Amino acid sequence: MRKPIIAIDGPVGSGKTTVARGVAARLGYTHIDSGAMYRAVAWETLRRGIDAGDEAAVTRIAREMTLRFERDAEGRQRLFVDGEDASDAIRTPEVSRVASIVSAYPGVREAMVAQQRALGAEGGVVMEGRDIGTVVFPDAEVKIYLDASPEERARRRTEELRQRGVAAAFEEVLRDLRERDERDRQRAHSPLRPAPDAVRIDTTHLTVEQVIDRIVALARERGA
Repeated sequence: MRKPIIAIDGPVGSGKTTVARGVAARLGYTHIDSGAMYRAVAWETLRRGIDAGDEAAVTRIAREMTLRFERDAEGRQRLFVDGEDASDAIRTPEVSRVASIVSAYPGVREAMVAQQRALGAEGGVVMEGRDIGTVVFPDAEVKIYLDASPEERARRRTEELRQRGVAAAFEEVLRDLRERDERDRQRAHSPLRPAPDAVRIDTTHLTVEQVIDRIVALARERGA
């Protein structure tokens, strides 16, 4: 029998990546960060000096690029873009800004969804993003929608950037976060929204372990 697919969706700063990584480790599943894939498209767009507003050129990049996830010696997930490790390079504020733009293009999303479905086809994966339970795997056995207050999400994002040595002002991060939320929710193709059958979890006042415990318990009820 195929192992279950666990789909975790939610806006930036809701804790998706940390939680998905913890759930995957607890269950022995593969963690796939779909957002990193859109960041990879943005990174390659910037690296080639292509205007992010050129939909045709950006879509061509998404269709041509090869993405591969691997774990390093310390168990951390690394993303390789056409054979090059871009794991750290895709985490800058500029890449985040461009990713929000290019991820709205239907052609880009179609290219990424095709790769995401191939990566998760055999099950036993925890995939996180913004449309996993609604578009990529609408039949996933476990669907989760994480959220938190904008202020708490901005605080987390600011701290994350500072830990990487990136100067970040809370007010600027909060403004960018609200703008990204609006773009993600209003885009015509694959908007950010919870699947009708998703379990919604507000992480504002929960620890990471509490959220992981809740999801793992649900996954085990459903065959994980």
